[in-house]
Amino acid sequence: MRFGLVGYGFGGRYFHAPLLASAPDISFAGVVTRSPDRRAELRKDHPDATAYDSLRALAADGVQAVAISTPADTHAPLALEAIGLGMAVVVDKPFALDAAEARTVIEAAEQAGVALSVYQNRRWDSDLLTVRRLIDTGALGDVSRFESRFERFAPDPGPPAAGGGTLRDFGAHLVDQALLLFGPAEHVYARMAARHTLDDDFFVTIRHTGGVESQLWGSWVQGAPGPRFRVTGTTGTYIVDGVDGQEDALVAGRTPATERDLWGTEPENRWGRVYRGGPGEPVPTERGRWDTYYPAFAAAVRGEAPVPVDPCDVLRNTEVLDAARASATTGTTIRL
Repeated sequence: MRFGLVGYGFGGRYFHAPLLASAPDISFAGVVTRSPDRRAELRKDHPDATAYDSLRALAADGVQAVAISTPADTHAPLALEAIGLGMAVVVDKPFALDAAEARTVIEAAEQAGVALSVYQNRRWDSDLLTVRRLIDTGALGDVSRFESRFERFAPDPGPPAAGGGTLRDFGAHLVDQALLLFGPAEHVYARMAARHTLDDDFFVTIRHTGGVESQLWGSWVQGAPGPRFRVTGTTGTYIVDGVDGQEDALVAGRTPATERDLWGTEPENRWGRVYRGGPGEPVPTERGRWDTYYPAFAAAVRGEAPVPVDPCDVLRNTEVLDAARASATTGTTIRL
């Protein structure tokens, strides 16, 4: 399957192009970008890939599917254009700036009969896969509280208001993971602080219909980041620090093609621990599998499997993010 990419900024260059180029049964055709600097980077990184001027040129060259990795406020318009050209589409997160925009894109794909998915790659983080294993095996008992953080201390401000800010950026992953683990949201409460940009520090609480409470933090101004996950159950609590290493690997130039079976593995000193009142027992971390996303999407385009991330899941995610913004603005809890 010939697969293209729109955008060659940080996300396109490091999160999409290397995984497309490494994926079996996929031919990475090239990138839609008019920037001379981005085109030079593309020639250096992927000499056999083509730089295209437009989505229409990409489609005219016989490319069957495209990933969109551009500023967030362009995601929906570009997705609609690609759908109109009959191309299967992967949209980077945040999928859309609000739920109404998300519905428009989903309905357009359904009417056109083309595959649509969202690049929620952190569903395949090593630490999240470990949390799922612990929950599924009952190692923590009945989970009552899920704490999850993306916290950084950066000199530059977070994502701009035009892209939905940090809530849409970090929050898209945090909320997606919480809904994936514990099901639909019943109540949402949020607080936000604008240190440099719209909301570069936020806290969201979700009460799930099954009774679990998710507490989610996102920040670009946190000098002392908390644990990545703390998952509390009736028989134990799992804590893991740090962040899944697949992003750092890609930025360093390592890919699934170069690492092979070592891709996504975490060293023992990065494993989390399960605590039951004592010092804690180390728990082997699952292998991270971002490399499985694009082969799964290609299989969906061929009609062999469902898309790896159902856009309707992400619509519910977007509804929670809309509710979080409303809650932070009004100081009230929003019922969904």
